Amino acid sequence: MTLSLQETALTLVQQYYAAFNAADAAGMLALLSEDVRHDINEGETQIGRDTFQAFLAKMDAHYREQAADLVVMASADGTRAAAEFIIHGEYLKTDTGLPEAAGQRYVLPVGAFFEVRDGGHGPQISRVTNYYNLADWTRQVGG
Repeated sequence: MTLSLQETALTLVQQYYAAFNAADAAGMLALLSEDVRHDINEGETQIGRDTFQAFLAKMDAHYREQAADLVVMASADGTRAAAEFIIHGEYLKTDTGLPEAAGQRYVLPVGAFFEVRDGGHGPQISRVTNYYNLADWTRQVGG
């Protein structure tokens, strides 16, 4: 049975978060297009899978996180998807420009948006945009 375009987009995003929760960077990267656009919350836009890989490595050095209560939605044509979830995290190592880390735990609602397109090797995620309340996170870690 062939998945619809909508089901394919839903599956890609669900696989992305399954890999995220398993701390499987390679699994996450395999779902992304080579020229993936990554819009960082309250930050810059980065382009490329290699840049995304460097971002993941930085995040892994500073934070330990799990996405819970995941809800994924997708457009009928499968080109756009959205996810809402709660991040349960631990702040492991001080990140530049942020409060000092001391193993603080935090719980934060997150919204994420995705574009999906056929990159020649089947459907891939071509954009990841994340939104969360940085002020709320800062309060939770004591900043």
